[in-house]
Amino acid sequence: MTKQTLTRTKPLRIGCASGFWGDSEAGAAQLVLHGGIDYLVFDFLAEITMSLLARAQEKKPDSGYAPDFVRIVAGLATELKSRGIKVISNAGGVNPKACGEALTQQFESLGIDLKIAVIEGDDLSARAGEFRAAGVREMFSGAAMPQKFLSVNAYLGAQPIAAALAAGADIVITGRVVDSAVTLAPLVHEFGWSWSDWDKLATGSLAGHVIECGTQATGGLFTDWERVPGWDNMGFPIAECDANGESFVLTKPAGTGGLVEPATVAEQIIYEIGDPTAYLLPDVICDFSHVKLVQEGQDRVRVSGTRGRAAPATYKVSATHNDGWRVLTTLMIGGVDAARKAQRVGEAILDRTRRMFNDRGWSDYSETSLEVLGSESTYGPHARTQESREVILKIAAKHAQREALELLAREIAPSATSMSPGITGFAAGRASPSPVVRLFSFLTDRSLVKASVTLDGNSIAFTDIYNGSEVSTQAMPAWPGQALDDQAPTITVPLLRVAHGRSGDKGDMANIGIIARSDALYQVLLQTLTVDTVCNYMAHAVRGKVSRYSLPGFNAINFTLENSLGGGGVASLRYDPQGKALAQMLLDMPVKIPAVLLENLP
Repeated sequence: MTKQTLTRTKPLRIGCASGFWGDSEAGAAQLVLHGGIDYLVFDFLAEITMSLLARAQEKKPDSGYAPDFVRIVAGLATELKSRGIKVISNAGGVNPKACGEALTQQFESLGIDLKIAVIEGDDLSARAGEFRAAGVREMFSGAAMPQKFLSVNAYLGAQPIAAALAAGADIVITGRVVDSAVTLAPLVHEFGWSWSDWDKLATGSLAGHVIECGTQATGGLFTDWERVPGWDNMGFPIAECDANGESFVLTKPAGTGGLVEPATVAEQIIYEIGDPTAYLLPDVICDFSHVKLVQEGQDRVRVSGTRGRAAPATYKVSATHNDGWRVLTTLMIGGVDAARKAQRVGEAILDRTRRMFNDRGWSDYSETSLEVLGSESTYGPHARTQESREVILKIAAKHAQREALELLAREIAPSATSMSPGITGFAAGRASPSPVVRLFSFLTDRSLVKASVTLDGNSIAFTDIYNGSEVSTQAMPAWPGQALDDQAPTITVPLLRVAHGRSGDKGDMANIGIIARSDALYQVLLQTLTVDTVCNYMAHAVRGKVSRYSLPGFNAINFTLENSLGGGGVASLRYDPQGKALAQMLLDMPVKIPAVLLENLP
């Protein structure tokens, strides 16, 4: 694979129509018909999605991909063809070939000729024994490799996608790739960038990171949610990228809902990242710490200042495996002292079933979780209300035996006649146990992973290009900030008053990004939001190491909280297993701010 000659000079517009499998179907049609885009990309995969698709393929060999993608693209095929819009997606899941075949059949029935490329090679399931024999350990916990996996997939990069485009593909279907790859690949292909143009690759990767979660970049989840219009017709994101690779503009289709301003883009940049100076991808290591965000017109924000360095020598591999069974159910309790009644109901149900387990010779639960929703139980010591007259009791548990959790599920409803007054809410029926799917991540040498490219069933020559890099895993020190006037009058306000925030997950690690509302407030928060203050305030949620990183380019601070999600994904019994509400929790923390800095805030 060689460097291309520059073939395009005008900006390339890439729209993302899906942030996850299950996102609104309105996105693709909106972008195709009203976005003026050159490329349409979709992101369907998460770690849990891979395990679900692997399970589906076990039952039905020709499944294992996202069928929504086939239906949506086939429905837009005529418009894609007439407008010359190309499509890239990781909808292939664990069976990209079957996804390609299904879409080919749809195109043939419509009489539409669009060339389909399929990227494979990310599936390493057949080599699990080889990794186990080599003593591979989980990269975060150090745990030994389990005996059986549901899925084992390396995160591929943008190179094989770019090769497919160079071969003439109109549609590119991949399995597991990093989310940003579907955006970076067309930029390299169209602009002829080299695979060692590190700053350009980093800029393109950041564009992909910003749009990969769909409308989260255009006002979705925004801290100042009341300022965001048109939730019923949210505009999906478009990255308008320049050939020089120095910047891009984030925008959305005209006339749609949502909001694009520096703060909305900043929240998405900081979403689900760790060290912003070392955002590792297969194609480049990115530094987002000095990124600048400038409003360039209505719903247009220019993003610049991304830096890159040589790609790592390894691929990250995401594997999933079964780890027992889980069940989760809810019921409502109404009336005076509802929260206290709910807590007692939950404890009594667990105690009753433990006694029944003992009678049958079964072991105890491996883990249980009671949360009284409506009494702010997830806030721990910061809860402000115990007086709600209606709450939802969530009961969840894990056990090695499915039968034990089936018994628990049967013993929920009897509480309505034997325990607290005001119990109701059984309309959804009895909960069924489901497998606990746990994530196992590790690194492997990239030379051991061989991606392949086919176009309309014919093999396309592809060779991975790699320039070695030594990757430092040492956390960068926090930006020290400027000395503040200790004598200035202060006012104590919630952090929300002076900052935006967003949180997310990577396995069992949560991140909370905080963005100051002004340069001066950023200096204050650098002094105020230390690792210790965050650890103390979030002590009820923190179970591991907390690290702090600074992004002075757009006045942001990022915290990572290890082992803070109860296992993460479906391995967690929490009602918020992905840490989506953690930023909202931290934004309620009281902070002392110089009074003068609050005068001009809206």
